[in-house]
Amino acid sequence: MYAKSIWRLQHLYRVAAMAGAAVAVSLSMSANSFAQQKFNAWGWPVPYEQVSTKSIQWLKDKGWWPLKIAFQAPWSGENTVNIVMDRLGLLKARGLEIQSTAFDSGPAINAVMVSARYQVGSGGNFPFTTLVDKRIPVKAIAIESPNLLHALLVPIDSPLKRFKDLKNSNPPASIGLVTGSSAEFYFQMAAKINGVKIGKDVILKNMTPADQMSMPKGLAGVAIWDPTASMIADVYKRGRIIDTVFPYNMYEGQFYVRSELVKHVPDVVQALSDAYVEATLWQRLYPEKAVALMKQDPHLENYPAAFLLNQVKLYSNLYKPTYVYPNAAFWGAVNGNIFTWLYQNKRITRPLTARDFIASVDARFMKKTFEKLGWAIPKQPPFIPKNWKGSPDTIPYPTYLTYENMKKPQAFPEKGDLVKNWEFDGKIYTP
Repeated sequence: MYAKSIWRLQHLYRVAAMAGAAVAVSLSMSANSFAQQKFNAWGWPVPYEQVSTKSIQWLKDKGWWPLKIAFQAPWSGENTVNIVMDRLGLLKARGLEIQSTAFDSGPAINAVMVSARYQVGSGGNFPFTTLVDKRIPVKAIAIESPNLLHALLVPIDSPLKRFKDLKNSNPPASIGLVTGSSAEFYFQMAAKINGVKIGKDVILKNMTPADQMSMPKGLAGVAIWDPTASMIADVYKRGRIIDTVFPYNMYEGQFYVRSELVKHVPDVVQALSDAYVEATLWQRLYPEKAVALMKQDPHLENYPAAFLLNQVKLYSNLYKPTYVYPNAAFWGAVNGNIFTWLYQNKRITRPLTARDFIASVDARFMKKTFEKLGWAIPKQPPFIPKNWKGSPDTIPYPTYLTYENMKKPQAFPEKGDLVKNWEFDGKIYTP
């Protein structure tokens, strides 16, 4: 089936490349003919739209051919969609040549994005905030891995039972984390809520995810995200989790592009948005095959397949696929008060607000992607339950939907999720 899927993608690409007139006709279909829209097995409408020759030439003239995409291998959910998008050639099928490269952390990706050596990236909330703080011209076009586990882990024999136990540590407790990462974002907020003073009660030590995996002696604990957190606790059993991110921060990552692409080659950005959602759908239908692709990455080849499959289920396929929609107002509210804390603690250079985050998002491309699929634009992320009593700008949060309290994946589509007919895995769904 996997080989057949690849063949179908290659075949569709050849057909689209050789039949530009047919593509143009398909794009101008009337509402009356929409019932005849063809979808592939994983729910993407075909044939594929092609990037214009003018945009390709612009990329070549700019020195951005192939287009370079930076992603993180040790980041569950985000790694799956980027690897699937690359290995299945979903951007090549739309006329783009790409070079996709795995990095260890968000700060490492920031370095190549700031220099414009890479033009498309994935960033957790803190690394993306850093780009906004430095006025790097980027625009977020999709949400990645919402509510990814970030946790504080301590050695198995540690006397620490909860985050508050770090208060008044003498000598100060050493915590390993990636400085400037979403793990620090989480730890800073958890410290604020629990009355733990950084620099007095705890000392933060910059440490790569690979080094944290061994739980080095001399550390009181590590703060890290999945898959590393779960590998430490569940596979290697070198540490135990005493605190998680969920009360303090609704985590989100961003799939983003340099703003020059939005301005000069918007059809390239549209292709990125479309391919991103298509990869999301493919891994939803074929999670085991997605794991097989992930195991081909040198950074992930030593992770147990069963473990990776569980990570895919938790962070790729648990929520409705509409989680990818970049609801700027919601996520701006989530991050706004944290921006204030980061500025007060000199972790960013200027005071940012929710408006700064909103200005860094361009939802037009995902909106068009949803229109192609016949999906309704969600008013709020799918993990916010009906009649939720909380507010995205007020912490700590009352309970919302995470893998900790969900017994099964969310059904999709449900009433209100569609505005047109949509086909997935051979079944036609109606609004």
